[in-house]
Amino acid sequence: MMRSASGSAALRMASSRASFCISFITAAVVLGASVSSAWAQTANPPPADHPEVTVHGRKFTPRSILARNMGTPEDQTTQFPPHKIIGNVYYVGTRTLSSFLIVTPQGSILINSTYERNVPTIQKSVEQLGFRFSDVKILLGTHAHNDHQEGDALVKEMTGTQTMAMAEDVPALQAMKPSGKEHPIDKTLHDGETVTLGGTTLTAHLTPGHTRGCTTWTMKAQDGGKMYNLVIGCSLRPPATLTPEVIAEFNHTFPLVRSLACDVPLGDHPAQYSMQEKYAKLQKGAPNPFIDPAGCKNEVDIEEAMFHALLDEQRQAAGH
Repeated sequence: MMRSASGSAALRMASSRASFCISFITAAVVLGASVSSAWAQTANPPPADHPEVTVHGRKFTPRSILARNMGTPEDQTTQFPPHKIIGNVYYVGTRTLSSFLIVTPQGSILINSTYERNVPTIQKSVEQLGFRFSDVKILLGTHAHNDHQEGDALVKEMTGTQTMAMAEDVPALQAMKPSGKEHPIDKTLHDGETVTLGGTTLTAHLTPGHTRGCTTWTMKAQDGGKMYNLVIGCSLRPPATLTPEVIAEFNHTFPLVRSLACDVPLGDHPAQYSMQEKYAKLQKGAPNPFIDPAGCKNEVDIEEAMFHALLDEQRQAAGH
């Protein structure tokens, strides 16, 4: 049988091997890119190591900012000790990908599911804090990149949560289908809209540039008899090429972010608000270091300086 059909069998075998190789190579490329450099938000090779800006005594390049945000593949998936930030707000993310839990009497709000593979780690952090993952009633996000919202479908499968997203990010989210899962969007939000659960209200601010629907969240938290303004910032990192549309978006976003009332700056990457340094101070018994009004503009200072440096470089290259 094998000898009599050797030509067709060989052809089928060669075709099967070719299909396997193509599938394997494609998977390796996609997986490798997503693990090492968040393929949904950055090109491969990494961004250029210029221009360089100095902000608050520190030097930054596009490459160093991305490395600061993402860390190593291990950093992106390794649990950071879950901890209370202030009031009813807790950190449940990894070393370099933020996930925030907001606990209310009527259930919890989760902001940023991060990668799908990190969802069990987030669940573990929630439970180590003494809460139930099944109590997550609302799932929000900062922006439509895999390292921040890829896990939305799995969180919904596990908890039945209601997912909400800024309208301008819906197309990018719908294209995000880990393991073939459709991206769940139960409610579309718009600039200035509020989300309320159990007496806690968050306001969605459209701060585009990094993505079309980049969303900065604000809320108030009570702690020690005082009320504090929290700002959970969306990434302000500009892309390598600044189109007229992106330029207009950032020219809207930077002043808006600066105008937000802020006592506690947070961000979708912990390095944006020096989480690890502040957590270390907290462990030593210092007054809550996350209450940091003086640090509220640090990230916008860095990213706005880089935006203008990139814009100047781009215009010079074009002969303007």
